[in-house]
Amino acid sequence: MIDDLFAELPALEKGSVWLVGAGPGDPGLLTLHAANALRQSDVIVHDALVNEDCLKLARPGAVLEFAGKRGGKPSPKQRDISLRLVELARAGNRVLRLKGGDPFVFGRGGEEGLTLVEHQIPFRIVPGITAGIGGLAYAGIPVTHREVNHAVTFLTGHDSSGLVPDRINWQGIASGSPVIVMYMAMKHIGAITANLIAGGRSPDEPVAFVCNAATANQTVLETTLSRAEADVEAAGLEPPAIVVVGEVVRLRAALDWIGALDGRKLSADPFANRILRNPA
Repeated sequence: MIDDLFAELPALEKGSVWLVGAGPGDPGLLTLHAANALRQSDVIVHDALVNEDCLKLARPGAVLEFAGKRGGKPSPKQRDISLRLVELARAGNRVLRLKGGDPFVFGRGGEEGLTLVEHQIPFRIVPGITAGIGGLAYAGIPVTHREVNHAVTFLTGHDSSGLVPDRINWQGIASGSPVIVMYMAMKHIGAITANLIAGGRSPDEPVAFVCNAATANQTVLETTLSRAEADVEAAGLEPPAIVVVGEVVRLRAALDWIGALDGRKLSADPFANRILRNPA
């Protein structure tokens, strides 16, 4: 039955590239299209955030090429990665570019796709579950909740130079977005939390760091805006991490389903009758 299911899915043709999201970690969160690509590809060019367990689904004989980019560490240049995809496709390979999360959510999939178009390489986009949603769900934190927020902002904690993005309107986000989800923000968390507090957010607002989301090594730290930098340092946390700011963090007391599997007693009233205000 499984083979019949895959037989109905698209073929990864020789000389083409699929840009595929692997999800936040758990291989069970791969889409069928992603699993199908792993079963067909000749070469898999994967980034640092792809769980090794996902790569175990590759067909026998597939070549694995690491193309991970990690902040502060020697990494291949993005242009070189994009041109490598072109080179592999022109050699007649069925190429899978496998990315953690979703290729179009802070994943540089758009840049690679534009290079493929430039060199007339056929391609397909396969979305994945982004860590800013799926990773938080594995921590028991929903990005939206009717009693908390009707809007959510996703942002990156550093730009192409490695610095805090200066084109982000921190004042506007602080005042207008009840829930803020941040990728690649741990390195500059002190400056980011200072910007948000200066923009009007309460120093006591809940914050959560979800490290190695949706993997066996997942770690969650709950803190506040004013204590975030010190608590991260004290805990010795390291990226990769998703950071979420907002009252939805309190819902983890009720929705930490992984913790419940380990015996945590969940609360049916995580807000403890708190009066919630949605600023957006």
